[in-house]
Amino acid sequence: MAWFLAALKWNYVLITALCAAAVAQLAKVIINLILVRKFIPERLWGAGGMPSAHSATVCAMVVATGRYSGIHSTIFAVALVLAVIVMYDAMGVRWETGKQAQILNHMLTDWLDQGAQFWPLLGDKKLKEMVGHTPIQVVTGAALGIGIALLMPAV
Repeated sequence: MAWFLAALKWNYVLITALCAAAVAQLAKVIINLILVRKFIPERLWGAGGMPSAHSATVCAMVVATGRYSGIHSTIFAVALVLAVIVMYDAMGVRWETGKQAQILNHMLTDWLDQGAQFWPLLGDKKLKEMVGHTPIQVVTGAALGIGIALLMPAV
């Protein structure tokens, strides 16, 4: 525990944000174990899924920055704006990218089924479909990050 408190004193905001990211990624693994009944190691570092580790990380950063520097500080404002952009991006652009990947993967599968001999370069290549988040995944990640940051001991 002493090493953890030393790390918090070294950089309170960074350690709080990293803890939130780690908890969110671990939660993804546990949720997948419950729902799919299968250990998927990529969930430990991969994007997408429930809860949003991006949202957990940036929301923990915002709360920790507010606790450490005050909510009237410039750095708090920067952290808050960054968090809004990251969460908006996770629900918008990255979510749409995943949907496009699903469609393209479906098209590739159909094309390869019809004439695999004509597409040897494509082989079994698939685009990653889970890159973004639904609004509930973002809100859940945000709540997780805020909760973790509020539970962190103040230094």
